Amino acid sequence: MDIQSVIREQVTSNPVVLYMKGTAQFPQCGFSSTAVQILNACGVTKIYTVNVLADEAIRQGIKEFANWPTIPQLYVNGEFVGGSDIMREMYQSGEMQQLLKDAGVVEA
Repeated sequence: MDIQSVIREQVTSNPVVLYMKGTAQFPQCGFSSTAVQILNACGVTKIYTVNVLADEAIRQGIKEFANWPTIPQLYVNGEFVGGSDIMREMYQSGEMQQLLKDAGVVEA
């Protein structure tokens, strides 16, 4: 299976997928930490995280998959949402909370 197929499988098999540096318990960069904090603040209890530092093929492949150059990257129900800056803006405006409710990943 090529790396794009692996990534496609990950984002379509899990409701909330975060490609990040490190893990949800031990983020390895501030942007990844911010992304996890936002999801936690929204009430997401199950985040499928992929540590891009552990797999160079995933680290490069995810940038091509969404045509997005930076990490972290958030996917909800298979759709690319954005990185930590977009997540922060969406959280501050209430859009992130609504997106996650509409996706059925947090209680309404």
